[in-house]
Amino acid sequence: MEAGLAGAARLDAQPTRLASAIDAALGAVLDDQRPDGHWVYELEADATIPAEYVLMVHFLGEPPDAVLEAKIGRHLRRVQGAHGGWPLFHGGAYDPSASVKAYFALKMIGDPVDAPHMARARAAILAHGGAEQSNVFTRFLLALYGIVPWDAVPAMPVEIALLPEWFPFHLTKVSYWTRTVLTPLLVLGALKPRARNPRAVGIDELFLAPPGQLRVTARAPHQSRLWFAFFRTVERHVRRLEPRIPARLRRRAIERASAFVRARLNGEHGLGAIFPAMVNAVQMLDALGLERNTGEYAGARRAIDRLLVDRGEEAYCQPCFSPVWDTALMCHALLETGTLQAIDAALRGLEWLRPLQILDLHGDWSLNRPGLRPGGWAFQYANAHYPDVDDTAVVAMAMHRADRVLGEPRFADAVERAHEWVLGMQSRDGGWGAFDPDNTCRYLNNIPFADHGALLDPPTADVSARCLSMLAQLDPQACRRRGSPAARALDWLLCAQEPHGAWYGRWGINYVYGVWSALCALNAAGMGMEARPVARAVDWLHAVQNPDGGWGEDGSSYRLDYAGHEPFQSLPSQTAWALLGLMAAGAVDSPAVARGIDWLLEQQRADGLWDEEHHTATGFERVFYLRYHGYARYFPLWALARYRKLRASGSKRVGFGM
Repeated sequence: MEAGLAGAARLDAQPTRLASAIDAALGAVLDDQRPDGHWVYELEADATIPAEYVLMVHFLGEPPDAVLEAKIGRHLRRVQGAHGGWPLFHGGAYDPSASVKAYFALKMIGDPVDAPHMARARAAILAHGGAEQSNVFTRFLLALYGIVPWDAVPAMPVEIALLPEWFPFHLTKVSYWTRTVLTPLLVLGALKPRARNPRAVGIDELFLAPPGQLRVTARAPHQSRLWFAFFRTVERHVRRLEPRIPARLRRRAIERASAFVRARLNGEHGLGAIFPAMVNAVQMLDALGLERNTGEYAGARRAIDRLLVDRGEEAYCQPCFSPVWDTALMCHALLETGTLQAIDAALRGLEWLRPLQILDLHGDWSLNRPGLRPGGWAFQYANAHYPDVDDTAVVAMAMHRADRVLGEPRFADAVERAHEWVLGMQSRDGGWGAFDPDNTCRYLNNIPFADHGALLDPPTADVSARCLSMLAQLDPQACRRRGSPAARALDWLLCAQEPHGAWYGRWGINYVYGVWSALCALNAAGMGMEARPVARAVDWLHAVQNPDGGWGEDGSSYRLDYAGHEPFQSLPSQTAWALLGLMAAGAVDSPAVARGIDWLLEQQRADGLWDEEHHTATGFERVFYLRYHGYARYFPLWALARYRKLRASGSKRVGFGM
């Protein structure tokens, strides 16, 4: 009885607490806005990125910055797991490749091998099968350092760059990230440069057997036995034939591959604007003999240093920047908040976004859509060859919503071009991938090189839901026209719902993210709680809510043997996603929503923000996870503001695609 009265008292006080919480969060995020109108927050991955930065410097033989290396060393030591190795996400399990790279980087920095943290790391690596368990990308790095033979790396001859488009393997058949990471690697694999490594650091002690005896990788768990056996046989023949390739043909292939990279270097924003591709590009330019003071090399090298984050005592390297994503999502949260100050800040953010729309350059996506006009936004500050439909849909919805607030079509031209481009990027099956249409040659994930299982960019539920949300927000009747792009997208999304009622989250962890994305889209498409797919998703969210009122999920939910939701501590961003999903489904008055809102209110710090150390986003499932430092800012604010707006209006209907 007392507990019930206490809960009722909390709910009675909730409007006052809600207003105070929203005001505090709003003040904090407005302070984060840059003078030119945009937001950008840190984007953190795992230990591999700062470790690879250190190893790149020594590969190139650059004079190391001792102060910076000391700071990176402190960061790497802090994120070491209790198991002795390094995980792929906060609190995660031991990962062999992350552990090998982090140990190698710390030894390169100068940590003694008999230091306690190094001894623990070495013991963990050896106990898990040694550095022999490293993935293909790590083996490639170790081959460049001369630690393992090139026979330990799957054969990927640079002549791949000369293959015709109809061939079963072609660079247009893989994702943008694979294309930009792999192409410079093809050149490096052909030239086989040796790392300068002035300190002559090695890591033989991490191997159970002499590293010179290491041979090709085994089949990865995601790979089909039959397909892998076929591709392994092909690879053996390729490896045997490679020494017989005519020198003239090899030179031509190197020229073709390097020309692809150099045409997309992207100045101080880097190849593909992502760290792995940028590092490979710089190492390729070095291997080709470019002078370091040339514009190409110097710009590519500076692009990497721009990703460094110096926190004073520690430093690390980001995988990329996320200003378009951060700014667009923040604008949605601010428009939801609805105050004049918030709307003014959102409009400044949208005006910052406007000139970043890519209107002239036909990127790699145009190879599959040659007649389509550009019209998208990239994720980063500048990445014109690789806009993505997820960012584009989110920006377009925010601009369209702002026009409704203003009562004038300030952003109408930008929204129309975005709409045209997103429609044209729809895959044949009705869904959307992030960067390329119809990137669905799934057999390629079975080649020996693809032990990470992330070679492709097929349609996914979260991106497809976002595009459907955009189409339905811009045209509420879009799904009612049989055979229309929106109707096809709705059919695709409904088919993607899993038996337990949730949707898989490709770019956010995981099912909570997928359900939020899908419920927003179904609401925009006109489906309410009475619809069976919506009801099943709502039931799933109710079932996985934590006893404290929040929601949580971690990267282990991507395991291939994952059999259903496993409870995890409540996190601010994931609780906000669940709340936004439930409210999109019309459940604003449900006890689950009230408890979730109460959890956010209780967890808010005195400065108006929330703590979230955990990674709640995904680069590549089971391989690479992300911690967006902005997620615990704009998503909780958005959820609180929406709850206040719906409760004040007495409506259960969310009138926007997100």
